[in-house]
Amino acid sequence: MKLFILPAILAAAIVLPLLLLCRRATSRQSAKRRIIFNLCSFAAVCGIMLMVPLAAFAAPEEAAGAAAAGAQGWGYIAAALATGMSSLGAGIAVAAAAPAAIGAFSEDPKAFGKSLIFVALGEGVAIYGLLISILILNNL
Repeated sequence: MKLFILPAILAAAIVLPLLLLCRRATSRQSAKRRIIFNLCSFAAVCGIMLMVPLAAFAAPEEAAGAAAAGAQGWGYIAAALATGMSSLGAGIAVAAAAPAAIGAFSEDPKAFGKSLIFVALGEGVAIYGLLISILILNNL
């Protein structure tokens, strides 16, 4: 019974926001409300996926091996989150700093070094996240 109900709940949680998005696209809701709704539904789907461990679908004799593999799986998830979230943060930082640096450089060519430092600081965040994920993967 578990083999049917839990995947059905996950599939419904993934498909429902898409159906609501298509239905509401014709209405006069603001784009901001639709984006917030989609982000909240995405967070809910991610939460459900983290709450339903894959070891629940394994046979009882395989549960011990699945638990050890699950612990290693959390390490891979942590490494992926460290790299992904730091890359998102670096992208946001560069998206804000690069146009300002280009504007400052176009007004005063002597400001190139200072503006380049601010753009490089944003990229440093991604490198730190990559180093953390490498350290996590070395401990698995």
